[in-house]
Amino acid sequence: MIDLSLAPATQPWLDEPRYWQSLTDATRELDPPCAVIHLGALAHNAHDMLRRAAGKPIRVASKSVRVRTVLDAVLALPGYQGVLAYTLSEALWLATDASPERPGIRDVVVGYPTAERAAIARLGASPELAARVTLMVDSVAQLDLVDAVVAPGRREPIRVALELDASWDGPAGHIGVWRSPVHTAAAARSLAQHIVERPGFTLVGMMSYEAQIAGQGDDPAGRPAFAQTVRWMQRRSKAELLERRAAAVASVREIAQLEFVNGGGTGSLEFTSADPSCTEIAAGSGLFGGHLFDNYRGFAPAPATAFALSVVRRPKRETATVLGGGWIASGPPGVDRMPRPVWPEGLELAPREMAGEVQTPLSGPAAEALHPGDRVWFRHTKSGELSEHVNEFALVADGALVGATRTYRGEGKAFL
Repeated sequence: MIDLSLAPATQPWLDEPRYWQSLTDATRELDPPCAVIHLGALAHNAHDMLRRAAGKPIRVASKSVRVRTVLDAVLALPGYQGVLAYTLSEALWLATDASPERPGIRDVVVGYPTAERAAIARLGASPELAARVTLMVDSVAQLDLVDAVVAPGRREPIRVALELDASWDGPAGHIGVWRSPVHTAAAARSLAQHIVERPGFTLVGMMSYEAQIAGQGDDPAGRPAFAQTVRWMQRRSKAELLERRAAAVASVREIAQLEFVNGGGTGSLEFTSADPSCTEIAAGSGLFGGHLFDNYRGFAPAPATAFALSVVRRPKRETATVLGGGWIASGPPGVDRMPRPVWPEGLELAPREMAGEVQTPLSGPAAEALHPGDRVWFRHTKSGELSEHVNEFALVADGALVGATRTYRGEGKAFL
């Protein structure tokens, strides 16, 4: 069991040479590729996110973790409440009572519309799951799909949440991500009215994810002009969204008793916490602290997760090649989606190969001192995606290996 109840008194990751050497020492008997969770860093991140949320509940975004024991440990902390899942199959797995020692999570919202017919049928056939899981919708067609799988009279009532588009239609056009088509208060009310009048569905919540604020770093290294543009965009987007989201929520509340209004992400905890129209915040990436967050001014998560690869060849004096490494993050292709070699310090990816499926050449002064069998530590760009590459994380605390915990993959689960 992972206990995150106390934030650590010290922050060893601030002394990078000692921190990475301590991970090497603790995992010396493990063959790479191996991934680690530093429990002190994880606890620090969990508590710092609560501080930033300023009392507003955080719903844990499971796609940014994908480790059941970590989800359970975070949910045990006061201030965290429920899970935002990424598929219905995952939500059903999380919500199902596996054993007395592993009860199902009782509040799981699926953050994206679903077309999983078998999972829809299972949800509609179970009073227990139907009470614990909420689907996300942004169109009548998604309701039609549910009805086509199981008619309203032959299933449990389905809990649904309505997603409001939180992107910004600014001078340059659409800024944000392409999610819900429901952009205005009038459109939200229209869809909500349809839901409440439709048999077999219960409207219980709303959601809006401001990706252009939460998911866009405002301090990208070496790009000062772009950073100023991002900050300008975010200031104006925040002002517009505060007004529009408040109007949409108020309009929907006139016709439905909403249990929650979800918004935000790790990168916008302060902003979403201060928005009175939101009752909770979705966040998860900040728990593991991928290097994506190195581009933010307002906070700096500890590198709670990392992975090590073995040096296997030396093609030339200033180059060392590790086995594997092509664990590329999703999103627009670019160097910022590559895993970042962080220890030994001063290693760089080869521009013509970058991080490869079976090998990754590394150059730089530190490469000259590396030999076959030595290890190199990397940080992944995004948080939960690392969990898809390993069956388990080694757990490190106070400089020692204290156990291991399985990822979704290690439990035989691949949801997407």
